[in-house]
Amino acid sequence: MEKYGPIFRTNLVGRLIIISTDPDLNYFVFQQEGNLFQSWYPDTFTEIFGKQNVSSLHGVMYKYLKNMVLHLFGPESLKKMIPEVEQAALSRLQQWSCQDITELKDATASMIFDLTAKKLISYDSSKSSENLRDNFVAFIQGLISFPLDIPGTAYHKCLQGRKRAIGMLKDMLRERRGKSRDQPNDFFDYVIEELEKEGTILTEEISLDLMFVLLFASFETTSIAMTLAIKFLSDHPLVLKQLTEEHEMILKQRKNADSGLTWKEYKSMTFTFQDIPFQQVGELWLVTQRQRKQIAHPKISWLLAADRDCVGADFAKVEMAVFLHCLVTKYRWEAITGGNIVRTPGLQFPKGFHIRILEKDNRKQPIIPDT
Repeated sequence: MEKYGPIFRTNLVGRLIIISTDPDLNYFVFQQEGNLFQSWYPDTFTEIFGKQNVSSLHGVMYKYLKNMVLHLFGPESLKKMIPEVEQAALSRLQQWSCQDITELKDATASMIFDLTAKKLISYDSSKSSENLRDNFVAFIQGLISFPLDIPGTAYHKCLQGRKRAIGMLKDMLRERRGKSRDQPNDFFDYVIEELEKEGTILTEEISLDLMFVLLFASFETTSIAMTLAIKFLSDHPLVLKQLTEEHEMILKQRKNADSGLTWKEYKSMTFTFQDIPFQQVGELWLVTQRQRKQIAHPKISWLLAADRDCVGADFAKVEMAVFLHCLVTKYRWEAITGGNIVRTPGLQFPKGFHIRILEKDNRKQPIIPDT
């Protein structure tokens, strides 16, 4: 940057690439995606996620798959999911409160994966002889790794994990197609309906790549965001106080104190969804999609540009908001160790982020966690 300026040409991952940190140029590029520009990922990305994965497709097929995913993650579906998300959060928080220490990133990843896998493919890890999630864990290390397919390398581990995961998904798909169905019970059934339509443009390969990407993206990105949120709240007690007040007010305004979270209550969480000023983010590095627009350019929302919106963004928001609601109204926590962040190339917590979760006595004033 200091040597070449905000825009320069170079060679990365075997490709001639233009590097731009200029906000006006970036905004123009995002707006022209699909016209003058097409999104592109390194070859290692497409090998790991599949050449037919939704992020690598364009035009009619991309829009078709996007609409399929919105069938699962659209507003009406999300309204029905809130009780399930709340129950999953309450159940895990109760488990973690019985432990001396919880490593938050891995714990939230497990919670989110189980929830998403149930919605997508009715997968229950407690009833399966194979652990599907284990096949996804090493992927982040190989997304932009040197494509050397030799045992022991990150790239090789990613490819082997993908092979095993796709094999499991393929077996599930073919077993499901052999059974009679009255109506769709999960996203897999919906995919099968699309596959069996006359003249469909969907193939088994594309559908398996889609399921693979949805499963990975759902737990990896959202668990990182959740961990960052808790880290941020641990470091900023005044923000935690305001957040807690908003969520406790939701409980106070209920006619039935024992009723679950509603869609109306979710939409009322104005402070929860408030942008965080960049100067407050500081050393956390990662900024959520809502916040990115403040940092680079008033008109830019980085990865939400053009028609490449993250189709699962609203689902991730529901998961995070409901989890935070359950956490701050019923529990308190203490940061124990870890929390340092590095990029390798994805965001990682090399020493984890270990916390102690304790049930809150709601008759007392909210307790600010140790920082």
